[in-house]
Amino acid sequence: MIRFQQNARRTDTSAHIFTVGQTVRMKSRTGLAQKTAELFQIKSRLPVKDGSPQYRIRSDQETYERVTTEDNLEPVDNPAN
Repeated sequence: MIRFQQNARRTDTSAHIFTVGQTVRMKSRTGLAQKTAELFQIKSRLPVKDGSPQYRIRSDQETYERVTTEDNLEPVDNPAN
């Protein structure tokens, strides 16, 4: 007999490639230049939704946090650039 847990909450943190505190930038969209002002810091990992790891991110230039999926982010090797 197979039993399923109802309302089981899945937080697959092993699927996340970025760590809390890491500096990232939003991936460039076609025709738009990347700016160093568009750097964000990972504030927290959020549960995987529809197969996509999610993150709460924040920029020092903004007064609010954003939620985005991992496929919209890329790591920043040197945030001073």
